[in-house]
Amino acid sequence: MIAPGTPAPDFSLPNHAGEQVSLADFRGRNLVLVFYPLDFSPVCTDQLSIYQEVLPEIEERGATLVGISVDSTWAHRAFRDKLGITIPLLSDFEPKGAVISRYDAYLDQVGHGNRSLVMVDPDGIVRWVHESPTPLEIPGANLIFDALEEAG
Repeated sequence: MIAPGTPAPDFSLPNHAGEQVSLADFRGRNLVLVFYPLDFSPVCTDQLSIYQEVLPEIEERGATLVGISVDSTWAHRAFRDKLGITIPLLSDFEPKGAVISRYDAYLDQVGHGNRSLVMVDPDGIVRWVHESPTPLEIPGANLIFDALEEAG
């Protein structure tokens, strides 16, 4: 995983609607990047559903939550519709996993990202990271709240 204190690697990825989204779009507020393996997998479905439930509280604390996986924009759109979530999802589809790799969260042996969280501060510096020991373990929302509290 990328180390806290490191400048967050820049990115520009299409979201679920096909619009380009860049790291610079989030300057001035805390950003929580949620790297997850694949849309429609049971564990990812549970993880993003949990985060959707607490999204208003995350936003009240001045943070934006964004999911990133190797899925296409079309898959992201269908996944969001199926779950009824509003969390923006970014597609690191081509070249596959390039952005996830720059955050050291890509698992080469399986071809997708690990289940990892990265908080980027308003100035674009990585302030906190959490890497699950396995893609099957969901990082609880409490970890996000603890990181936001520490960030002030």
